[in-house]
Amino acid sequence: MKLVLIVEDEYGNAEILQLLLEAEGYRVAAASNGQQALDLLRDGEKPALILSDFMMPIMDGGEFGTALRQDTALAHIPFVFVSATSEEVVQRVFQDYDAFMAKPVEIDPLLALVKRLIADGRPLRADNELAEESMRQLLKGMRVPPGH
Repeated sequence: MKLVLIVEDEYGNAEILQLLLEAEGYRVAAASNGQQALDLLRDGEKPALILSDFMMPIMDGGEFGTALRQDTALAHIPFVFVSATSEEVVQRVFQDYDAFMAKPVEIDPLLALVKRLIADGRPLRADNELAEESMRQLLKGMRVPPGH
């Protein structure tokens, strides 16, 4: 069965998510912050999906998501925020996630989302979004001489 990575610093929340997912037949790995999750991802089996909190110590969900998307071996993994932090706050830090679910999370919609993202993978982004992101990456670090 497919592996799901839970990145959550609150043990009780992680345990509940793990029990729910295992009851649906998924295998589960867990990390308590983004850095620990990256270490697991780089050293072990790649999950079919990541469920991540936003507010965590050491490396928060935004930093984790950014690092994930910058790593070509990991960038294809669907990434879902499950957080009590408002989505507006999350979007100011990191936008390249595939879904957002507010805590307390409703079980049936969460399980349906997990099933859909594991079956279908990351949703395709519109061509103009891809072009904009490519342009941002290309321009990152370029310096324009003064007066131009």
